[in-house]
Amino acid sequence: MSVEAKVSERYAGGAKEVEASLCCPVDYDVELLKILPQEIIDKDYGCGDPSRYVQAGDCVLDLGSGGGKICYMAAQLVGDKGSVIGIDMTDEMLALATKYKSEMAEKLGSDRVDFRKGYIQDLALDLNALNQYQEESKPDAVAIEAWKENQKTQAPLVVSDSVDLVVSNCVLNLVAEQHRKQMINEIYRVLKPGGRVAISDIVSDEVVPQHLRDDPHLWSGCISGAFQEKAFLDAFIEAGFVAVAYDKWDMEPWQTVENIEFRSVTITAVKPEKIALLDKGQAVIYKGPFSEVRDDLNNVFPRGERIAVSDRTFRYLMEGPMSESFIGISAAAPPSAQKFCKAAGTLRPAQETKGGSHSGGSESSGCC
Repeated sequence: MSVEAKVSERYAGGAKEVEASLCCPVDYDVELLKILPQEIIDKDYGCGDPSRYVQAGDCVLDLGSGGGKICYMAAQLVGDKGSVIGIDMTDEMLALATKYKSEMAEKLGSDRVDFRKGYIQDLALDLNALNQYQEESKPDAVAIEAWKENQKTQAPLVVSDSVDLVVSNCVLNLVAEQHRKQMINEIYRVLKPGGRVAISDIVSDEVVPQHLRDDPHLWSGCISGAFQEKAFLDAFIEAGFVAVAYDKWDMEPWQTVENIEFRSVTITAVKPEKIALLDKGQAVIYKGPFSEVRDDLNNVFPRGERIAVSDRTFRYLMEGPMSESFIGISAAAPPSAQKFCKAAGTLRPAQETKGGSHSGGSESSGCC
């Protein structure tokens, strides 16, 4: 039996009867839970609350959406101009989520949640469409593979560059190891440039030995498939994400097995924009407290120095997750846009930004 089949089998049972061992305690926003059906709350299995990262107007994609709890929480936060997509491979979980879809649409004021059947490591493949094709055409293996490639190209389950925020709650560790690189590449594909990631999952402080990884009960229980803590960050960096960080880290391990600690974390990351680097005369100053920092795009920022940056980097630093660490300085009279070709760490002379606007600092205190 494949990893997917074993996981789906256990979670199908969790959709019918509550299985407490599939999750660890999480403090969710009680205001967002008030309108949710109790059955969805009771049969939810997770280790964090990625809904805290949702913004108004977002298109949110929830990987391994299960009974729909995070989706229906996120739907309250995105508002009328936002939308939520839930992806799951287990029929019983999808049935639970869609059971209350009309009721939730009425409570929300609009139908803004869409549940789709698919594998989170292949967000282009529409499993419902595949099942229908197989039932109607009775194709051989060669025809099935050809159909898959055509469907994924012509009508992908989730379109490239279409999502503002990808969330997941204790699901990535359930995917077979040979599919994990593809899974994270798929997350990257579907995000818009500038799109964000907020993934709650379980990590281990040591590499999990093979005999534990071969235990299907520990794997489906979100234990033996856990990413090693540094490897989890590295996987997103290797896929091209920037600002990759642990935003939540439980002080106490959820479980300890053979002296290996397994704890709940939330990782955040950003898909960088793929646009031309233009020089508009901007500079940033890293506030500290470290003597120097480097970002995932190989930019270097010594503390207190006015460093020349491209317009793309300027907006990323001033609007992104590191905005509180930098002061941004715009030129009073920006030069005509030209290609930014300065080496990392190049100083911007103060004369070039005289009279320009400053952001990221504090309001004037009225010096005496």
